[in-house]
Amino acid sequence: MLFTDLNLNTPLQNVLNDLGFTIPTTIQHRVFPVVMSGRDVCGIAQTGTGKTFAYLLPLLRLWKFSKEKVPTILVLVPTRELVAQVVQAVKDLTPYMSVDAVGVYGGVNIKTQIAELANGADVVVATPGRLYDLMLNGAFKTRAVKKLVIDEVDEMLNLGFRTQLKNILDLLPPKRQNLLFSATITEEVETLIDTYFNDPVRVEAAPTGTPLENIVQTGYEVPNFYTKVNLLHLLLTEDESMTKVLVFAATKKLADDLYEQLEAKFPGTAGVIHSNKEQNHRFNTVEQFKNGTYRFIIATDIVARGIDIAEVTHVINFDTPEVPENYIHRIGRTGRADKKGIAITFITEKEKPLLAAIETLMNYKVSVTVLPGNLEISDVLTEDEKPKVYMKTIQLKVPSREGRGAAFHEKSAKNSKVNFIVRKKDRMMAKYGKPKTRGQKKK
Repeated sequence: MLFTDLNLNTPLQNVLNDLGFTIPTTIQHRVFPVVMSGRDVCGIAQTGTGKTFAYLLPLLRLWKFSKEKVPTILVLVPTRELVAQVVQAVKDLTPYMSVDAVGVYGGVNIKTQIAELANGADVVVATPGRLYDLMLNGAFKTRAVKKLVIDEVDEMLNLGFRTQLKNILDLLPPKRQNLLFSATITEEVETLIDTYFNDPVRVEAAPTGTPLENIVQTGYEVPNFYTKVNLLHLLLTEDESMTKVLVFAATKKLADDLYEQLEAKFPGTAGVIHSNKEQNHRFNTVEQFKNGTYRFIIATDIVARGIDIAEVTHVINFDTPEVPENYIHRIGRTGRADKKGIAITFITEKEKPLLAAIETLMNYKVSVTVLPGNLEISDVLTEDEKPKVYMKTIQLKVPSREGRGAAFHEKSAKNSKVNFIVRKKDRMMAKYGKPKTRGQKKK
């Protein structure tokens, strides 16, 4: 199967020739005729298999020029980075077509994006939160939308875009073609499809969770966090094949901490990227990684789906991901476009069950490599790794109050006290039987 076998028009065929693309990926050649038929599509394919071109090629083939310049194609993606990359993909495919693409996302001035939409656009690529804001203030006109693409929908739901996504779907014209693409299909995604899609054709390039064949997966069993840091430093120092490395960390704080430690050892060649970083910082970091200024960048899972960088040589999972599907998305950053890639995972004793869940999902065993002989094994433990001392709590038995009387009881006559005044004369009478006096007063 070649691109020339697909029903592409001359402008698209010419640009593919210019780009040097001749053979479509599995998802691309399977999706193309279904989209062209007008049916809704649910495309299941792993990261790195060409999903973006899979939906853009048929949609651009079906696109018709209009002087009105209102959006007819809407693409929803979970991250700002992915917005930028899809917009760039549209531009790459349309140098011989009069297609204008606009990307909108949060974290930047909304007025600039309102002005861009006012100038007209054929294709709008957006994150759900910002698009819904633009819909509410009338800047984004939905009436002409004929094609909707939801890319990485499971990640959108994970990031908390459920409400915005459903509100957007309710506001769009009911007569439209829906395309959904993702590497994993969860129950919540199935519910979304059943509610808003019209009998979609399911197109699977590979079963969910299947690891990419051109990625070598290995792991190192390490005792603790600081040994992981030492191992990462050692690999980056001694392995010259690590020319473009993505290091995934579990949290934003950990990503920042790792960056501080590694930047000191590899000055000027490291970057860090996560959702707390400003948009310009994120774009600049990715750009410097692409052009080779940065040898490696440290990232969180939120950008596992949002970085499309050619020739990533290694992916290092500093932490074993808790969600098995996230492992698939992480390692999918390498081994792209039929290139070979290497994925390395650091595994502590506590993380072994997480790796077992990943292996079950993939139906694939990750090989464990012996630790390098010159690795410094740290005996310093983090607070989470220190043994916890649990004190036995002794429960004191409270005496039962059943069968007891009232707390008040009458005092004995002996102990009874009555407050009244007794005159001295009366006391003397009681004691001596007669009143006592001091005698006659002296005259």
